[in-house]
Amino acid sequence: MTGSDPSQFEVRPHPNPRSEAERGAILANPGFGRDFTDHMVTIRYTEGKGWHSAEVGPFGPLSLSPATAVLHYAQEIFEGMKAYHRADGRIGLFRAEENAARFQRSAERMAMPQLPTELFLGSLRALIDIDRAWVPEGEDTSLYLRPFMFASEEFLGVRPAMEFTYCVIASPAGAYFKSGPKPVSLWVSHEYTRAAPGGTGAAKCGGNYATSLRPQAEALEHGCEQVVFLDAVHRRYVDELGGMNMFFVYEKDKTVVTPPLGTILAGITRDAIFTLARDAGYEVVERLYDIDEWRADAESGDLTEAFACGTAAVITPVGVVRDKDHEFSAGTGEAGPLTKRIRQNLLDIQHGKVADPYGWTSVVD
Repeated sequence: MTGSDPSQFEVRPHPNPRSEAERGAILANPGFGRDFTDHMVTIRYTEGKGWHSAEVGPFGPLSLSPATAVLHYAQEIFEGMKAYHRADGRIGLFRAEENAARFQRSAERMAMPQLPTELFLGSLRALIDIDRAWVPEGEDTSLYLRPFMFASEEFLGVRPAMEFTYCVIASPAGAYFKSGPKPVSLWVSHEYTRAAPGGTGAAKCGGNYATSLRPQAEALEHGCEQVVFLDAVHRRYVDELGGMNMFFVYEKDKTVVTPPLGTILAGITRDAIFTLARDAGYEVVERLYDIDEWRADAESGDLTEAFACGTAAVITPVGVVRDKDHEFSAGTGEAGPLTKRIRQNLLDIQHGKVADPYGWTSVVD
């Protein structure tokens, strides 16, 4: 089974979809990850048979045996991406091929079958085709798409599963943070780490996020909205947040610093920022970035801006940074000029308000 043509999917329309009034009320205040569209995509994989049984059907519960492999060994991966209302009235996607490639890399790391790129793209288009009325309008809104795959074989042996289920669900989304693009506060976790060399840090799998929940709760206990992790070996170099990559701006020498790949996720937004920052006249440097350097340069004024990025949050300025002994912020603690410029450039491209010279966007006909 290959190809991005949505017609290859069997379509079973929802017998009782939400009314226009119900949908309108949700779209007026979409929040994030709270409400879901009427339909979902499912595709099955069986060892020896390959991918099969692709369909678009009503959004609803999955029926699983208590012995389903994913419930015991966490063989699972996912992606996060968005569909946007464009200025020309059409629906657009942003760098969807990159999400497909990362989904394949995650599958390889987790000993799972790789979904062909064209089938991945076709699944997105098939869901958007039937639920396009769920795409909200507005600069900070989008239809959040969640492709995911899990081991669905009924088996308790410790080995890679031989049966998998791939799904796509969608949720209308507003701003990821309740404060919108205002600065986010960070708690530095010195006790917990997110990933170690040779681990699953570069894969987008649920286990990485499960281990971030306790330190995230600790951040909230200390009045911070997000947690920032340090490396697992030296406990001093910045890795990333619970779900976002980090950037540090040095205006004096027009440099933007970001931690290198290896134990962190290769963010789609992160990669786009490289291009936008360079086009704005900045050098982008990937290197180890010490937490003490962050604090010292913030206090001296050498570090003028810090921001985090990800599909859900887009670009979010970093305000106060805390741990048990320190509290500091870069610049004024508000969104700096480069943060605001790149964020607006990115949103304008995603929503089709300006020309896309990079070939990042595609239109869902």
